[in-house]
Amino acid sequence: MKLGMVGLGRMGANIARRLMRGGHQVVGYDRGVDAAAALAKDGAETVGALEELPARLGDTPIVWVMLPAGDPTEQTIAALAELCAPGSIIIDGGNSFYKDDIRRAKVLSGRGIHYVDVGTSGGVWGLERGYCMMIGGEREAVARLDPIFDCLAPGRGTIPRTPRRLELEGEDWHAEKGYIHAGPAGAGHFVKMVHNGIEYGLMQAYAEGFDILKSKSSDKLPEDERYDLNLTDIAEVWRRGSVISSWLLDLTASALAKDQSLSHFSGRVADSGEGRWTIEAAMEEAVPVNVLSAALYARYRSRVEHTFGDQVLSAMRFGFGGHVEMPQ
Repeated sequence: MKLGMVGLGRMGANIARRLMRGGHQVVGYDRGVDAAAALAKDGAETVGALEELPARLGDTPIVWVMLPAGDPTEQTIAALAELCAPGSIIIDGGNSFYKDDIRRAKVLSGRGIHYVDVGTSGGVWGLERGYCMMIGGEREAVARLDPIFDCLAPGRGTIPRTPRRLELEGEDWHAEKGYIHAGPAGAGHFVKMVHNGIEYGLMQAYAEGFDILKSKSSDKLPEDERYDLNLTDIAEVWRRGSVISSWLLDLTASALAKDQSLSHFSGRVADSGEGRWTIEAAMEEAVPVNVLSAALYARYRSRVEHTFGDQVLSAMRFGFGGHVEMPQ
């Protein structure tokens, strides 16, 4: 298939590269000339202006927008709505708020344009590992895009199949490959939003645990109760057979192996919106989310007072997404 990719940052460029490796054609656009040039070296067509993109994609273009949530995405989709013909598909693969998806889908539907929201997880590792995708939109449009999603997804790999899962009526076999059609417009980003809220909680649990381990050598404790623990070894042994093993722990172990003090990280931990939106959704649904809300508030606190646990959080965020710390 042929599609346009708007936004050639860490995620957008690697999504384009994975698609090209799978035999798809990509026409890229980015306001940054260097980003477009780098993708062109890998075989992509590029354009110098957004207005040029639809004409390169046929009568009913498919355009994937991979930009920061908020105004950049909003303005780009509004511009594409003016440029694309009825029957076109606009995909938002960023981390937009799901209620914005619902509104956009209604507006674009009035123009005969399909809107698909794709919650995309995989970070800077997605080029090699593939991307886990949670998709919202009209069933027909999502089905048309299936070759793209199948190419981007990790596939079944070596993960054991869940016993008896496929005996259950209505289960989506795509889920085993790493992507699902979650429901109508907004459903994909809603599922990804909750995914990221859970991510906050998991990361906070690891961060607090390693903070306790590191602080066991504190002179505030009786001398015979102090331990000078090797955090690198602890992270490594937990990766092997432990019930708390995970990719987040793998990234933590890697960071500690490079520098057990994590001195390159101050511990000023950002939040990109999904944690807040998850808690707002929980409040609307009257669902208690003690852990997720505490994890969000811990990130707020980290910008005023930093702990070793906050440095662990920063190291994990950099490991999976290349996220740099907030400026002082």
